[in-house]
Amino acid sequence: MGIMKHGVPKLSDKLKPNLSFSRIETGIPGLDSLMQGGLVKNSVNLVTGETGTGKTIFCSQFLWHGLQKGETGIYVTLEEEPDDIKEDVRVFGWDFQKYIDKGMFNIFYHDPAQAGNISSEIINEIGSLNAKRVVIDSTATMGLAIDNLAQTRKRILSIVNTLKKVGCTSLITSEIPEGAKKLSRFGVEEFVVDGIIVLYYIGIGGEEGSNLQIRKMRRTNHARGYFPLRFSNKGLSVSKEGISVLMK
Repeated sequence: MGIMKHGVPKLSDKLKPNLSFSRIETGIPGLDSLMQGGLVKNSVNLVTGETGTGKTIFCSQFLWHGLQKGETGIYVTLEEEPDDIKEDVRVFGWDFQKYIDKGMFNIFYHDPAQAGNISSEIINEIGSLNAKRVVIDSTATMGLAIDNLAQTRKRILSIVNTLKKVGCTSLITSEIPEGAKKLSRFGVEEFVVDGIIVLYYIGIGGEEGSNLQIRKMRRTNHARGYFPLRFSNKGLSVSKEGISVLMK
């Protein structure tokens, strides 16, 4: 992408792998080196962006990478049917059904209208697989079923607190309303998670493309700026070429 291109800076000492905390690889090529080796183990992280920016692919790739390393996982969907998700990711060569059959993985749908008992279901699912990686996709749908902003925020907080207690590394997704200047639909997720990764689709001066920003990452000296996000038949990758804002 040709927006505000600069030369590629070298990773500074502060971005070298941080051995003080165990790290979990995201499986997104190019991303982990921007945050000292990956996500902090047992952290809860928000993946957010407007519609169509690649949030579900990002989360599926995170889970798939874990399965290749022998790490169990669960995908909790509040939006799409499990069969639809499995079919969607087949275009990248990711056969989730194989790992479901092995007892290493599960995808289950939870009705957002029944969000009051989702925390107990998450605990049960994690316990049944001893899951190391968890995805909740997407908190944005809760507002469609719960016509009370305070109650919606309370339930999202409950989910995040549950994930922090169960000893797994988690991603939750939310959606930024088109054109809104905030990081989630309900304005609570970004304050209670450990990390925030924002996906953007940008069109400027006749050029268009996708960028990724690490907005927040606790216990991590992460790269600053907007990094080109590439889509291919192998999934997502992050490029350090054509950085639109230099790392600080």
